[in-house]
Amino acid sequence: MTNPGTEFIPFALPSIGREEEEAVLKVLRSGWLTTGKETQAFEAEFASKVGSTCALALNSATAGLHLSLEALGIGPGDTVVTSPYTFTATAEVVRYLGAELVFSDITPGGFNIDPRILRETLRAAEKNGHRLKALIPVHIGGEACGMTELQSIAGEFGLAIVEDAAHAFPVRSDDGRWTGTSGDTGVYSFYATKTITTGEGGMVVTDNDKIAERIRTMRLHGIDRSIWDRYTSDRAQWAYSVVEAGYKYNMTDLAAALGRVQLEKAETFLARRKEIAAAYTEAFREMPELDIPRTSGDHAWHLYILKVSRDSRINRDNLIESLRRRGVGTSVHYIPLHLMPYYRDRYAFSPGDFPNAMDAYSRCLSLPIYPGMNDAQVDRVIQAVKNGCKAE
Repeated sequence: MTNPGTEFIPFALPSIGREEEEAVLKVLRSGWLTTGKETQAFEAEFASKVGSTCALALNSATAGLHLSLEALGIGPGDTVVTSPYTFTATAEVVRYLGAELVFSDITPGGFNIDPRILRETLRAAEKNGHRLKALIPVHIGGEACGMTELQSIAGEFGLAIVEDAAHAFPVRSDDGRWTGTSGDTGVYSFYATKTITTGEGGMVVTDNDKIAERIRTMRLHGIDRSIWDRYTSDRAQWAYSVVEAGYKYNMTDLAAALGRVQLEKAETFLARRKEIAAAYTEAFREMPELDIPRTSGDHAWHLYILKVSRDSRINRDNLIESLRRRGVGTSVHYIPLHLMPYYRDRYAFSPGDFPNAMDAYSRCLSLPIYPGMNDAQVDRVIQAVKNGCKAE
């Protein structure tokens, strides 16, 4: 039998129980597996949770970002502004539509886009002839951006806002609204490692009926009738119209059934993530070799991003390897996009173009933080970090 004190602690692990298994089995036995009443129920329950008029379930958050920009009319000749400190999905969807990107740096010592720098970036972009259309703020790791100031800036420059809330459910921004509900649309991820999961999946929320209708049509081939309507209404099943060249972005009922159960557990999951984050913060607070996360607002703790101090003798990569040898999985969030070959080469970026993003990347590592972790595992992670710092 394996010693529980030596079992590898993965960086992330979904929290799936018997309730989720039973919900999925019920769908399997129903004879209806694709988008149907389970998906509709999930959408209604999610919209109610975050106080939004409409929620639209999709097969990924990437799809949600893409369809949000498409519904806003973003296209060739337009420019979208976002942070370089994010996963590529945030930026790549802009290129799907033939639009251009402008990156704006993150806050010194933090991870979210810096409002002061953003204003400067937007002014410079305007002077350089960019047709600015939209802003995508990213709530990195689950830390809510300051949406009050970002909304003010967006209004000043006439920008639509698509919130990338992939990490940030269920918490609130400084304006009192749930993250994802302050802009024109908000996009959530239900990938396997996220705060709630459908395996793969995402959700768009909006209070704009026109945007909602466009996304509803475009998520399934541009067809004017949903699958569920075609197979359950009195109208002929085969009769439909393709009104636009759409996409295949719908969520299945199998995924939605899983999501509905996870949604019921979201607050419980959050409470456990907060407990783990608090334990980490308390353990590392007095360690001069490390910088603990600085939180100015609400936090979903999808990620606990620790940093090696600037003046520390510790090498971040060596610490990651030390933790691996001690049975602890980690990750790095993120390698800034301006370092990635596609963005670097297309926009002629240099590593020093976004110094705050580079500083964060060079010093950060993400520790395991998921509801299924027990206290003994949390203690093991803490001890592994402390021992790793001593070894360095």
